[in-house]
Amino acid sequence: MTRSATFIILSCTVSALLFFQPAHAQPGVVVTPGNDTITYRVPVSTLLAGTTLDDRIMVNLARNRTPAGTGFYYFMSKTNIYGNALVPAGLLVGGALNHDKEMRQNALYVASSSVLSYAAVLLIKRLVKRPRPFRGNFKIIPVYIAGDYSFPSGHSSSSVSTATALSMAYPKWYVIAPAALWASSVAYSRMYLGLHYPSDVATGTLMGAGTAVYFNTIRKRVQ
Repeated sequence: MTRSATFIILSCTVSALLFFQPAHAQPGVVVTPGNDTITYRVPVSTLLAGTTLDDRIMVNLARNRTPAGTGFYYFMSKTNIYGNALVPAGLLVGGALNHDKEMRQNALYVASSSVLSYAAVLLIKRLVKRPRPFRGNFKIIPVYIAGDYSFPSGHSSSSVSTATALSMAYPKWYVIAPAALWASSVAYSRMYLGLHYPSDVATGTLMGAGTAVYFNTIRKRVQ
């Protein structure tokens, strides 16, 4: 593993363990846009949340949502799984049909980067157990209720990993620009929808880019 990739992954993990320790919980309630009341448990320390930059940004986003924005970012969030699957699948099929070995190798590179990034996210989530924003601050109303934990953002990690790997495999502006636009839209959507803090998204983004750079280094050595 390269020093830069190692530094990024270790920094994210250490920061998570230091700053986002789980706490005892108390009952809490959130009312969704569909007027459904959901009861859950939140850490005691977060019942008075709202003073951090993370909280202020999330509250501001929740207060200023529009129907058009909500529909767009909900759609972009849902494209994450399809983008992460279809990009490497398309490269694999294209490589097979055209007898292009390099394209098939690029398919493996993109897929490996995304899978490793997401696996690292799942591990850190289990270690940190940071509650979702709407479970830590009653002022943050989510568009829908997501399960699991918040830190780091898996959508951000996997989409950025896929976009970075694809861009490094095909460093052309007409590949880089749409890939970056897609990944950034997916990452931002997680905050807009009230499901992830900015720090979740930033850490996931760094992890995604780091795994893509790491696998690119391995790919070049093998070639």
